[in-house]
Amino acid sequence: MSSNLQWAPNRSTLQQHFRLLGAELWGHGESPAPREPGRYRVDAYLSEFEAVRARLGIERWFVCGQSFGAGIAMRYALANPQVVRGLIVTNSRSALNDVAAEAGSGGRFEAWQELDLRSLPYHPCHAQRFPVDLKAQMEASADRIDAYALWQAARTTARGLSCRAVASRIRVPTLLVNGRWEKAFQGDRDFAVATIPDLTVADLDAGHSVNIEASSDFDAAVIAFGARHA
Repeated sequence: MSSNLQWAPNRSTLQQHFRLLGAELWGHGESPAPREPGRYRVDAYLSEFEAVRARLGIERWFVCGQSFGAGIAMRYALANPQVVRGLIVTNSRSALNDVAAEAGSGGRFEAWQELDLRSLPYHPCHAQRFPVDLKAQMEASADRIDAYALWQAARTTARGLSCRAVASRIRVPTLLVNGRWEKAFQGDRDFAVATIPDLTVADLDAGHSVNIEASSDFDAAVIAFGARHA
């Protein structure tokens, strides 16, 4: 339930070192919400990203994903290692555990037409450590999310996100920026350390949305990682 507003605190610093391209899930931010269920499959997202890379003439790039998006970024790096300079992810049980796949069985998303978006635990209205102005913007954006797209994200995209069984096959340099205050993720953080071959971890004093809650330290970790693998 996020958008490119997620990266607003990082943009001005990171764009001094990288050419930034932002992607939003279907139905989020300014993305349309297609009604074809197949468009929400992880492999369909990977094809979209490859089409963007080819259209822009980019030979190799860094790929970064936050939370739910980290699973898509990891899957992209697994499928296309030859074009990925480095992979950057934040706290993501979706990517490093099986919780997203389990949630994809339906549950509260069965009656998508009746979804109360603000009742969902990951709506930004529940964030406690966001700058006030940014939180208000993110809440307004989340309120506009297409409920059908959110339903498909839970039922279709989520089922293909977990990389726990294949994390050892990641063959690109990887940076995990970990918000250590999210206790539920720390076991997955330790799993990543033990499993992903070329992994760097930056443990920061922040929670789930580490790039917002510790934006300066996040930026520094990403810039240093980029310099090593440019």
